[in-house]
Amino acid sequence: MAAAGSLEGVVRTEDGKPVGDAVVSVVAVSGSRPATRAGRAVVDQQDKEFVPHVRAVTVGTEVTFPNKDNIRHHVYSFSPAKKFELPLFKGEHSAAVKFDQPGVVVLGCNIHDWMLGYVVVLDTPYFDTTGADGHAQIKDIAAGAYEVHVWHPRLVNGAAPDTQRVTSVDGKKQRVEFVVRLNPDLRPPRPPSPTPGDRYR
Repeated sequence: MAAAGSLEGVVRTEDGKPVGDAVVSVVAVSGSRPATRAGRAVVDQQDKEFVPHVRAVTVGTEVTFPNKDNIRHHVYSFSPAKKFELPLFKGEHSAAVKFDQPGVVVLGCNIHDWMLGYVVVLDTPYFDTTGADGHAQIKDIAAGAYEVHVWHPRLVNGAAPDTQRVTSVDGKKQRVEFVVRLNPDLRPPRPPSPTPGDRYR
């Protein structure tokens, strides 16, 4: 039996630099959409940062936010796709949050202003997030016609790259390249340690 198709997505800036933390997704353009499988995922809080900075999940996935720091964090989101709040806590055990609508959910911490993260909720089982080398690998794509999208938290407004069309064929690996324009990273700078939020131990 032939293997399903696969796709390598490559994301770079206009000057050729690889782009990490870009979500590459493959979406069916005709017929019924492939079923997604809700699962579980983790976004750590480590060294006063969300790790990973970008986490892509399918609709219905439950995400936990364990705190691996020795101080408390207060995680929240006001995004339309998911509004929630996890009051001050520390330790490995946090309440799971179910992401039940597609969209981009921006994460913040009420104590540490520079802490910023993203949960990208997708209605497709075919996606991956690029590593530091700008590459994403998506496997087991059923035969059919698809659009390939790319998202990054710093994409310039109105400058999202064009969607690309591909046809998945059993046993065939394809490569799709995107060139993106990014805004500067405008997150508030981290103050030197200890930070004011360290009083919330």
